[in-house]
Amino acid sequence: MIYTILDCYTDEPAGLGVPPYLGTYPRYIAGALLLEKHEVFYITIDDLRYWHYYKNKKRENPQKTDIRTYNLTKNVENIGKILEKTDVLVVNIGVQVPGKYLSAVPGTLKEISPAIRDLGCKKILTGPAALGGTQLEGGKRAEHVPDYFDDVIFDFMHTNNFKNSDKYAIAGTEILKQIPWEVMAEIETMKGCIRKSGCSFCTEPIKNLFQSRDQKPIVEEMKALYKHGARHFRLGKQTCMYTYKNYKTAELKKLFEGIKKNVPRLKTLHIDNANPSFVNGPYGKEMTKIIVEHCTPGNVAAFGVETFDESIVKQNNLNTTPEQTYNAVKIINEIGGKRGPNGMHYFLPGLNLIFGLKGESKKTGEENYYWLKKILDDGLLLRRINIRQVAIYEGTAMAETGLKYYRKNKKYYWKWRDQIRRNIDMPMLKRIVPEGTVMKKVRMEVHDGNHTFGRQFGTYPLIVGINDRLPLLKEYNIMVTKHMLRSVTGEVLNQ
Repeated sequence: MIYTILDCYTDEPAGLGVPPYLGTYPRYIAGALLLEKHEVFYITIDDLRYWHYYKNKKRENPQKTDIRTYNLTKNVENIGKILEKTDVLVVNIGVQVPGKYLSAVPGTLKEISPAIRDLGCKKILTGPAALGGTQLEGGKRAEHVPDYFDDVIFDFMHTNNFKNSDKYAIAGTEILKQIPWEVMAEIETMKGCIRKSGCSFCTEPIKNLFQSRDQKPIVEEMKALYKHGARHFRLGKQTCMYTYKNYKTAELKKLFEGIKKNVPRLKTLHIDNANPSFVNGPYGKEMTKIIVEHCTPGNVAAFGVETFDESIVKQNNLNTTPEQTYNAVKIINEIGGKRGPNGMHYFLPGLNLIFGLKGESKKTGEENYYWLKKILDDGLLLRRINIRQVAIYEGTAMAETGLKYYRKNKKYYWKWRDQIRRNIDMPMLKRIVPEGTVMKKVRMEVHDGNHTFGRQFGTYPLIVGINDRLPLLKEYNIMVTKHMLRSVTGEVLNQ
């Protein structure tokens, strides 16, 4: 049979699959189907837009890069023929932590409906949208799943079992042959959350029971991806890297030493999430040293703090107290706060904050600002602060609360966010990359008028703007000249 995987991209609390990040869902599905000897095509939402909405014609805009059709596969010129002969269309979709993306726009259920609903093939919806839903904007409930799908299956091809997905992961690396851009491959290290009951808004505990993946299949998958050209990797798909193998230092060390030995010439190796309470725990310092020793500079531990208001922490069953977060920030700064050869620090914390959680009040904004100001005043570094508005997904505790507190406090959000951006983000960014800092291998991605924007490969890379139209997909060494609220501008040193 002929299967076509339509990748509309995914962004979850524990996983990223928005280009240039290549998620696990399409790779595992492709691997399972290839092992069953099916013919498999991989296409993106960009391909679908190009074929259906643009009628196979690029929208010409000499001023601004069209990021809606930026990530076209090698199949783009044959999308109509591919869909015509497809027996089963597998749609991977699901943004559950809405964000802004430099060179991609994830697809929505509403967007794809006109293009696929009348296709003669069987249609299967999978990915995060099949369990909990999808939503590109905070402050809203998840999109409704259309009724034209023949099946809605989160665990398509039984990829939630490591015994299966470890096999699929190797075979699924074959889809890189259909992808022309340089990817940052998301590598699954765990499933679920070590906490028996998760945070009120989080979909991860309802997707999987907690389990850690063995070191050998992780390394073997990375070797296979490397064989197909991947050089940038993020150890992701986990709620906390420090809880790998039930918070065992020796197991974490074994993983990184296995990667170092078997995939020695990779260009980027970063992690994703970290729970501050575990960083602050008895093995936190030793584990941080292991991560700093084996990962490349620019690495960021994303702390799911969500709020510094202790009342909200309790009401939403969040994973850390303000004091634990502060101490965890201090630990990572002490061990990872040295600047690396690419211009960025080896390992820094990043914080996630959510507006609209249960019990939120005016005091919440004051508590958030107090602790962020304390971190800044005490000379500590935060690589970035992500601020988003809660989105509601079925199956979570927030589904019962809904948008009550979001609506109640919406009048405060712009004030709270602007205060953090101007008084915390700006001085913090100046401290992280002072004027004159040289950032190496910044890859240019998009044009906007006479400006070009790019970033280094990494788990949460800093966006750099250049006051010139430079060739895209080329790397430059950049000297920082000015700071914006969340980005910098610079001058090219190696034209």
